Amino acid sequence: MKVTDFIEHSNTRRYRFSFEVLPPLKGNGTSALFATIDKLNEFDPCYINITTHNSEYVYRELENGQFSRERIRRRPGTIAIAAALQQKYSIPVIPHIICSGATIEQIEYELLDLQFLGISNLLLLRGDKARDDKHFMPTPDGHAHTTELIAQVNRFNEGFFADGSEMKHPGERFEYGVACYPEKHEEAPNIEMDIAYLKQKQDMGAAYAVTQLFFDNARYFSFVQKAREAGVTIPLIPGIKPFAKLSQLTVVPKTFHCDLPEELAKEVLKCRNDEDAKALGIEWAVQQCKQLYAAGISNIHFYTVSAVSSVCEVARRLL
Repeated sequence: MKVTDFIEHSNTRRYRFSFEVLPPLKGNGTSALFATIDKLNEFDPCYINITTHNSEYVYRELENGQFSRERIRRRPGTIAIAAALQQKYSIPVIPHIICSGATIEQIEYELLDLQFLGISNLLLLRGDKARDDKHFMPTPDGHAHTTELIAQVNRFNEGFFADGSEMKHPGERFEYGVACYPEKHEEAPNIEMDIAYLKQKQDMGAAYAVTQLFFDNARYFSFVQKAREAGVTIPLIPGIKPFAKLSQLTVVPKTFHCDLPEELAKEVLKCRNDEDAKALGIEWAVQQCKQLYAAGISNIHFYTVSAVSSVCEVARRLL
């Protein structure tokens, strides 16, 4: 089934969930990830997203005392993890395919591998800039924008490789979603232009979009209204991550470029420790979700990284 099928058939259950998980660090094995999925599986998720991360720069000292800057990947295995989860749990999986750190040829091989595995749902993203770069730097022979990645997947779906040669036996077409930002992407000059880019991705074939995390439902509802007025008709799935630590009061706005509502920020300041903050975050997320569902939202996407126990408690309270 496609993601849009899950959304369209969501009226079979009052609350529908999907989750995003992170592949393990290189060398760490899969036991911790499987333990996380075991916990999330209790809530019958519609699907599970598997993130992928761009290469990171490391500096290696040379014999002459100088340093060379090299790219390494600390979290390989997104496609292998997707296959393992699909086989072990029979849960639909959606791997992220990103521009960052990948050449066009490498992306093509990823698409072929996924097609062989029978995985036909994707989330297409540009990816974050490398930690040491001031702005996003495309990989040589790679893509600079999500729209370029979309164009490659579209050509693949039509039965053509990136070099223009035709496939002898085209497989099942991929359905894909993209990201969207209720409080605009950090690089967008304004929300209107950001929505225009989203509309472009829809027109190219994106079937749905998943939002960056947010804590203020009013921002989400305003974004949806503006997007609809601009001609965006695809589902805009809200992404939620419970507030969990006192330090997140300053870290979250800086990292994810989203505001904390004044009411939430004031309550965080009253917390004595991280346990208080976690309890507050769970209650805030529960109320967020209830309001979203009451407004007719059919599926909520949870970001689980460093928040598995909180996400499970939110889902448990909703059910």
